[in-house]
Amino acid sequence: MVQALDGLPDWVRDRMENVDVLVEPHPPDGQPGLLGLYEGVPLTHRGRGYFGALPDRITLYRSTLASGVRSEGDLRERVRHTVVHEVAHFFGISDDRLREIDRY
Repeated sequence: MVQALDGLPDWVRDRMENVDVLVEPHPPDGQPGLLGLYEGVPLTHRGRGYFGALPDRITLYRSTLASGVRSEGDLRERVRHTVVHEVAHFFGISDDRLREIDRY
């Protein structure tokens, strides 16, 4: 996970204020295939009154990330892809838009 975060461009890391990145062993009940989840207020929805808020959260789920990978390199790539996907949500990019730009 640290490598995936460190691999983000500087301008992305510089904007990631008030964001916690966590790793949980398993996804929430009812979402067995979930790799990661962004929870918070995307940058595109933060106004002048946004301050004093609890940190946004990006959670990665170890069991689903590791499921079916054949090598450590495959796992690193899956984690990197998931981190980039969830960070995109932090920047206000929807799943639909990620599909449109072939980044889902």
